[in-house]
Amino acid sequence: MESACLSESIYNLIPSDLKEPPQPPRYSSMFKEAVKNDMKKFKTSMKTMGPAKVEVPSPKDFLKKHSKEKSLPPKGKFQRRDARKPAVPLRTDHPVMGIQSGKNFINTNAADVIMGVAKKPKPIYVDKRTGDKHDLETSGLVPKYINKKDYGVIPEYICKRNEEVKKAQEEYNNYIQESLRKAAMKRLSDEEREGVLQGLKKNWEEVHKEFQSLSVFIDSIPKKIRKQKLEEEMKQLEYDISVLEKHKIIYIANKK
Repeated sequence: MESACLSESIYNLIPSDLKEPPQPPRYSSMFKEAVKNDMKKFKTSMKTMGPAKVEVPSPKDFLKKHSKEKSLPPKGKFQRRDARKPAVPLRTDHPVMGIQSGKNFINTNAADVIMGVAKKPKPIYVDKRTGDKHDLETSGLVPKYINKKDYGVIPEYICKRNEEVKKAQEEYNNYIQESLRKAAMKRLSDEEREGVLQGLKKNWEEVHKEFQSLSVFIDSIPKKIRKQKLEEEMKQLEYDISVLEKHKIIYIANKK
């Protein structure tokens, strides 16, 4: 009884602090010292560059004032490259006076205007009722580019790219055909596909006709099972028909 009382003491209800077990000693490699010795054997200080071997600057060669400034080139004699301009006329110089020409400028100008080609006006367009004028050639309204020789011609890089795409598609198709041949797959022809499709539709009509011939009241378990079976067959036939109509190319496994 005394041992039972001790186990039921109120002090035993207080949870005691769990003591964490001590951590195991840290792992240390047995080859640690050998690796250190090998590293010291093949590694020395300043092995690649070596100590600095330069001459110590002399105290007399100290930095002087203005020694870093750029100096101008030595002054030379000026040489003129271009010819001299004519001298300014003197005050005593007078122009030649009294020279007259016998040319009739009025008739000459009139003849030039009559015989000359009329100047074509610059093409413009007006886009507002206030009369704002703009250049027609730079507006993009004139069809200049359709008159070029290379207009509408496919660029060479696009032709090359199309050939590469076509070649890649042919290689892919050949690879698929070879893979299907190795995997013993057979492609249905259009006639076979159409025959299978018509057969599925005919089977669906037969099942649907049989489904329509069921009684209105399904009051027994065999009737319910029959109705459920016909519905499942119709759904499967509808799925097969939709697959054949959606996909033009059908592959089937060859019978061994």
